[in-house]
Amino acid sequence: MQIKGDSQALARFLDDGITHGDALDLLPLLPERSIDLFFTSPPYADARAYSRIHPDCYVEWFLPFAKAMFHAANKSGSLILNIKNRVAKSGPLKGQRHPYLYELVLAIQRMGWRWIETYIWAKPNAVPGKFGPRTKDSFEYVYHFARGAKPYFDLDAVRVPYKADFAEIARRKLDRLGRRNTEAGFGRDRTKTYLRGGADPGNVVNVPQTYNQYRGVAHTAAMPEGLAEFFIKIACPVGGIVIDPFAGGGTTIVVARRLGRRAAGFEIHEEFVEESRRRISENSAMDAQGYLFRVG
Repeated sequence: MQIKGDSQALARFLDDGITHGDALDLLPLLPERSIDLFFTSPPYADARAYSRIHPDCYVEWFLPFAKAMFHAANKSGSLILNIKNRVAKSGPLKGQRHPYLYELVLAIQRMGWRWIETYIWAKPNAVPGKFGPRTKDSFEYVYHFARGAKPYFDLDAVRVPYKADFAEIARRKLDRLGRRNTEAGFGRDRTKTYLRGGADPGNVVNVPQTYNQYRGVAHTAAMPEGLAEFFIKIACPVGGIVIDPFAGGGTTIVVARRLGRRAAGFEIHEEFVEESRRRISENSAMDAQGYLFRVG
Protein backbone atom coordinates (compact mmCIF):
# COMPACT_ATOMS: atom_id res chain seq x y z
CA MET A 1 0.00 0.00 0.00
CA GLN A 2 1.48 3.34 -1.05
CA ILE A 3 1.14 6.11 1.53
CA LYS A 4 0.73 9.44 -0.24
CA GLY A 5 -1.39 11.57 2.04
CA ASP A 6 -1.71 15.33 1.66
CA SER A 7 -3.57 18.13 3.42
CA GLN A 8 -5.53 19.09 0.31
CA ALA A 9 -7.10 15.64 0.14
CA LEU A 10 -8.09 15.84 3.81
CA ALA A 11 -9.62 19.30 3.30
CA ARG A 12 -11.60 17.97 0.35
CA PHE A 13 -12.88 14.98 2.34
CA LEU A 14 -13.97 17.23 5.21
CA ASP A 15 -15.68 19.63 2.84
CA ASP A 16 -17.54 16.85 1.03
CA GLY A 17 -18.53 15.00 4.20
CA ILE A 18 -18.88 11.66 2.44
CA THR A 19 -16.68 10.33 -0.37
CA HIS A 20 -17.69 7.49 -2.63
CA GLY A 21 -14.92 4.93 -2.93
CA ASP A 22 -13.02 2.07 -1.33
CA ALA A 23 -11.53 3.09 2.02
CA LEU A 24 -8.45 1.06 1.15
CA ASP A 25 -7.80 3.54 -1.68
CA LEU A 26 -8.88 6.66 0.23
CA LEU A 27 -7.27 6.16 3.65
CA PRO A 28 -3.71 6.45 2.24
CA LEU A 29 -4.62 9.93 0.99
CA LEU A 30 -4.89 11.18 4.58
CA PRO A 31 -1.81 13.06 5.84
CA GLU A 32 0.39 11.27 8.34
CA ARG A 33 -0.65 11.81 11.98
CA SER A 34 -3.54 14.11 11.09
CA ILE A 35 -6.62 12.34 12.50
CA ASP A 36 -7.90 12.48 16.07
CA LEU A 37 -10.37 9.62 15.88
CA PHE A 38 -11.33 6.81 13.56
CA PHE A 39 -14.74 5.67 14.74
CA THR A 40 -16.30 2.96 12.65
CA SER A 41 -18.40 -0.16 12.45
CA PRO A 42 -17.10 -2.18 9.51
CA PRO A 43 -19.13 -4.91 7.81
CA TYR A 44 -19.49 -7.80 10.22
CA ALA A 45 -18.23 -11.17 9.09
CA ASP A 46 -20.65 -13.08 6.87
CA ALA A 47 -23.54 -10.86 7.95
CA ARG A 48 -24.82 -8.59 5.18
CA ALA A 49 -25.67 -9.29 1.56
CA TYR A 50 -23.91 -6.10 0.44
CA SER A 51 -20.56 -7.17 1.92
CA ARG A 52 -19.99 -10.82 2.75
CA ILE A 53 -16.58 -11.47 4.28
CA HIS A 54 -16.03 -15.00 5.53
CA PRO A 55 -14.90 -15.13 9.18
CA ASP A 56 -11.87 -17.22 8.20
CA CYS A 57 -10.67 -14.36 5.97
CA TYR A 58 -11.75 -11.40 8.07
CA VAL A 59 -8.44 -10.62 9.80
CA GLU A 60 -6.51 -10.67 6.54
CA TRP A 61 -9.19 -8.45 4.95
CA PHE A 62 -9.23 -5.83 7.73
CA LEU A 63 -5.54 -5.42 8.60
CA PRO A 64 -4.65 -3.20 5.59
CA PHE A 65 -7.34 -0.74 6.73
CA ALA A 66 -5.94 -0.79 10.27
CA LYS A 67 -2.43 -0.15 8.94
CA ALA A 68 -3.55 2.87 6.90
CA MET A 69 -5.45 4.28 9.89
CA PHE A 70 -2.41 3.80 12.12
CA HIS A 71 -0.33 5.87 9.72
CA ALA A 72 -2.91 8.68 9.66
CA ALA A 73 -3.73 8.82 13.39
CA ASN A 74 -2.01 11.55 15.38
CA LYS A 75 0.00 10.84 18.54
CA SER A 76 -3.09 11.17 20.77
CA GLY A 77 -5.42 9.63 18.19
CA SER A 78 -7.59 6.54 18.52
CA LEU A 79 -9.31 3.83 16.54
CA ILE A 80 -12.64 2.80 18.05
CA LEU A 81 -14.12 -0.26 16.44
CA ASN A 82 -17.67 -1.55 16.88
CA ILE A 83 -17.90 -5.16 15.80
CA LYS A 84 -20.04 -8.20 16.51
CA ASN A 85 -19.18 -11.82 17.06
CA ARG A 86 -20.57 -14.52 14.76
CA VAL A 87 -21.77 -18.08 14.93
CA ALA A 88 -20.03 -20.12 12.22
CA LYS A 89 -22.46 -21.22 9.50
CA SER A 90 -20.26 -23.94 8.04
CA GLY A 91 -16.98 -25.78 8.39
CA PRO A 92 -15.48 -27.45 11.47
CA LEU A 93 -16.74 -24.65 13.75
CA LYS A 94 -20.33 -24.78 12.51
CA GLY A 95 -22.74 -23.88 15.30
CA GLN A 96 -19.96 -22.46 17.48
CA ARG A 97 -18.83 -18.89 18.09
CA HIS A 98 -16.15 -18.10 15.55
CA PRO A 99 -12.92 -16.66 17.05
CA TYR A 100 -12.31 -14.16 14.20
CA LEU A 101 -13.15 -11.16 16.38
CA TYR A 102 -10.57 -12.05 19.05
CA GLU A 103 -8.00 -12.92 16.42
CA LEU A 104 -8.59 -9.50 14.85
CA VAL A 105 -8.10 -7.62 18.12
CA LEU A 106 -4.81 -9.39 18.79
CA ALA A 107 -3.61 -8.80 15.23
CA ILE A 108 -4.40 -5.08 15.47
CA GLN A 109 -2.49 -4.92 18.76
CA ARG A 110 0.52 -6.72 17.26
CA MET A 111 0.47 -4.17 14.42
CA GLY A 112 1.28 -1.42 16.91
CA TRP A 113 -2.10 -0.11 18.01
CA ARG A 114 -2.35 -0.02 21.81
CA TRP A 115 -5.38 -1.97 23.06
CA ILE A 116 -6.81 0.44 25.64
CA GLU A 117 -10.22 -0.93 26.55
CA THR A 118 -13.04 -3.26 25.62
CA TYR A 119 -16.54 -1.81 25.89
CA ILE A 120 -19.84 -3.62 25.85
CA TRP A 121 -22.63 -1.96 23.91
CA ALA A 122 -25.65 -3.29 25.80
CA LYS A 123 -28.90 -3.40 23.83
CA PRO A 124 -31.66 -3.98 26.39
CA ASN A 125 -34.36 -4.40 23.74
CA ALA A 126 -32.39 -6.31 21.11
CA VAL A 127 -34.45 -7.99 18.42
CA PRO A 128 -35.15 -11.69 19.19
CA GLY A 129 -34.05 -14.28 16.71
CA LYS A 130 -33.21 -17.93 16.20
CA PHE A 131 -29.73 -18.50 17.57
CA GLY A 132 -29.72 -22.19 18.42
CA PRO A 133 -28.85 -23.28 21.97
CA ARG A 134 -28.23 -19.73 23.23
CA THR A 135 -30.12 -16.61 24.20
CA LYS A 136 -30.55 -13.66 21.84
CA ASP A 137 -27.59 -11.40 21.08
CA SER A 138 -28.17 -8.37 23.31
CA PHE A 139 -24.70 -6.81 23.19
CA GLU A 140 -21.87 -5.97 20.82
CA TYR A 141 -18.21 -5.20 21.40
CA VAL A 142 -16.57 -1.81 20.99
CA TYR A 143 -12.76 -1.86 21.08
CA HIS A 144 -10.66 1.21 21.81
CA PHE A 145 -7.15 1.27 20.33
CA ALA A 146 -4.72 4.17 20.64
CA ARG A 147 -1.86 5.33 18.40
CA GLY A 148 0.33 6.40 21.32
CA ALA A 149 0.76 6.08 25.07
CA LYS A 150 -1.38 9.12 25.93
CA PRO A 151 -4.56 9.12 23.86
CA TYR A 152 -7.08 11.93 24.17
CA PHE A 153 -9.71 10.81 26.66
CA ASP A 154 -12.33 13.11 28.21
CA LEU A 155 -14.17 11.16 30.88
CA ASP A 156 -15.88 14.33 32.09
CA ALA A 157 -17.72 14.58 28.76
CA VAL A 158 -19.69 11.40 29.41
CA ARG A 159 -20.24 11.41 33.16
CA VAL A 160 -23.69 10.39 34.39
CA PRO A 161 -25.76 11.56 37.40
CA TYR A 162 -24.76 10.14 40.77
CA LYS A 163 -26.97 7.42 42.18
CA ALA A 164 -26.54 8.64 45.77
CA ASP A 165 -28.99 11.28 47.01
CA PHE A 166 -27.96 14.86 47.78
CA ALA A 167 -27.72 14.21 51.53
CA GLU A 168 -25.23 11.37 51.02
CA ILE A 169 -23.18 13.46 48.60
CA ALA A 170 -23.05 16.34 51.10
CA ARG A 171 -22.06 13.97 53.92
CA ARG A 172 -19.19 12.42 52.03
CA LYS A 173 -17.85 15.82 50.98
CA LEU A 174 -17.40 16.59 54.70
CA ASP A 175 -15.58 13.31 55.38
CA ARG A 176 -11.90 14.01 56.11
CA LEU A 177 -10.94 10.38 56.65
CA GLY A 178 -12.46 8.90 53.55
CA ARG A 179 -9.71 6.52 52.52
CA ARG A 180 -10.95 2.93 52.47
CA ASN A 181 -8.41 0.16 51.81
CA THR A 182 -8.96 -3.55 51.41
CA GLU A 183 -6.71 -6.23 52.87
CA ALA A 184 -5.16 -6.55 49.42
CA GLY A 185 -4.05 -2.92 49.58
CA PHE A 186 -6.56 -1.48 47.13
CA GLY A 187 -9.05 1.25 47.83
CA ARG A 188 -10.13 4.78 47.14
CA ASP A 189 -10.56 8.09 48.87
CA ARG A 190 -14.31 8.51 49.29
CA THR A 191 -13.88 12.22 50.00
CA LYS A 192 -13.05 12.72 46.30
CA THR A 193 -15.90 10.59 44.95
CA TYR A 194 -18.27 13.48 44.28
CA LEU A 195 -15.93 16.19 43.02
CA ARG A 196 -16.31 15.67 39.28
CA GLY A 197 -19.94 16.64 38.75
CA GLY A 198 -21.02 13.16 37.73
CA ALA A 199 -20.17 9.49 38.00
CA ASP A 200 -17.92 7.44 35.75
CA PRO A 201 -20.36 5.57 33.46
CA GLY A 202 -18.19 2.46 33.23
CA ASN A 203 -17.37 0.37 30.19
CA VAL A 204 -20.87 -1.01 29.62
CA VAL A 205 -22.62 1.49 27.36
CA ASN A 206 -26.40 1.15 27.34
CA VAL A 207 -27.93 2.36 24.08
CA PRO A 208 -31.35 0.88 23.28
CA GLN A 209 -32.36 0.01 19.75
CA THR A 210 -35.34 2.35 19.77
CA TYR A 211 -35.71 2.05 16.00
CA ASN A 212 -35.39 5.81 15.56
CA GLN A 213 -31.93 4.89 14.29
CA TYR A 214 -33.68 3.44 11.23
CA ARG A 215 -36.23 6.21 10.73
CA GLY A 216 -35.33 7.95 7.50
CA VAL A 217 -32.06 6.00 7.23
CA ALA A 218 -31.95 3.77 4.15
CA HIS A 219 -29.38 1.37 5.54
CA THR A 220 -29.84 -2.18 6.76
CA ALA A 221 -27.36 -1.82 9.65
CA ALA A 222 -27.84 1.73 10.89
CA MET A 223 -25.89 2.68 14.03
CA PRO A 224 -27.77 4.35 16.92
CA GLU A 225 -26.71 7.97 17.23
CA GLY A 226 -26.27 7.59 21.00
CA LEU A 227 -23.45 5.08 20.50
CA ALA A 228 -21.55 7.40 18.18
CA GLU A 229 -22.12 10.33 20.53
CA PHE A 230 -20.61 8.55 23.53
CA PHE A 231 -17.35 7.61 21.83
CA ILE A 232 -16.91 10.83 19.86
CA LYS A 233 -17.29 12.86 23.06
CA ILE A 234 -14.85 10.71 24.97
CA ALA A 235 -12.12 10.25 22.34
CA CYS A 236 -12.04 13.38 20.15
CA PRO A 237 -11.63 17.02 21.25
CA VAL A 238 -14.02 19.71 20.07
CA GLY A 239 -12.71 20.89 16.72
CA GLY A 240 -10.86 17.62 16.18
CA ILE A 241 -11.14 15.39 13.13
CA VAL A 242 -13.24 12.21 13.00
CA ILE A 243 -13.08 9.80 10.06
CA ASP A 244 -15.36 6.82 9.46
CA PRO A 245 -13.88 4.55 6.75
CA PHE A 246 -17.11 2.51 6.55
CA ALA A 247 -19.58 5.37 6.76
CA GLY A 248 -22.76 3.52 5.76
CA GLY A 249 -25.72 5.83 6.35
CA GLY A 250 -23.50 8.61 7.71
CA THR A 251 -24.33 8.47 11.42
CA THR A 252 -20.75 9.10 12.55
CA ILE A 253 -20.44 12.17 10.35
CA VAL A 254 -23.81 13.64 11.31
CA VAL A 255 -23.24 13.17 15.05
CA ALA A 256 -19.61 14.35 15.01
CA ARG A 257 -20.48 17.56 13.19
CA ARG A 258 -23.40 18.16 15.52
CA LEU A 259 -20.95 17.89 18.44
CA GLY A 260 -18.55 20.46 16.99
CA ARG A 261 -16.02 18.09 15.45
CA ARG A 262 -14.87 18.05 11.83
CA ALA A 263 -15.87 14.80 10.22
CA ALA A 264 -15.81 12.84 6.99
CA GLY A 265 -16.41 9.31 5.84
CA PHE A 266 -15.79 6.88 3.02
CA GLU A 267 -18.38 4.51 1.59
CA ILE A 268 -18.01 2.00 -1.22
CA HIS A 269 -21.74 1.51 -1.88
CA GLU A 270 -23.20 4.34 -3.92
CA GLU A 271 -26.74 4.02 -2.54
CA PHE A 272 -25.45 4.55 0.99
CA VAL A 273 -23.37 7.53 -0.17
CA GLU A 274 -26.54 9.23 -1.41
CA GLU A 275 -28.25 8.47 1.90
CA SER A 276 -25.32 9.94 3.85
CA ARG A 277 -25.31 13.08 1.77
CA ARG A 278 -29.02 13.56 2.38
CA ARG A 279 -28.64 13.15 6.13
CA ILE A 280 -25.60 15.42 6.34
CA SER A 281 -27.38 18.09 4.31
CA GLU A 282 -30.59 17.92 6.33
CA ASN A 283 -28.76 17.93 9.64
CA SER A 284 -26.67 20.96 8.61
CA ALA A 285 -29.81 22.84 7.59
CA MET A 286 -31.49 22.08 10.91
CA ASP A 287 -28.37 23.13 12.82
CA ALA A 288 -28.39 26.43 10.98
CA GLN A 289 -31.96 27.02 12.14
CA GLY A 290 -30.88 26.61 15.74
CA TYR A 291 -32.73 23.41 16.49
CA LEU A 292 -31.80 21.66 19.73
CA PHE A 293 -30.70 18.06 19.29
CA ARG A 294 -30.61 15.35 21.90
CA VAL A 295 -29.28 11.90 21.08
CA GLY A 296 -28.91 8.72 23.05
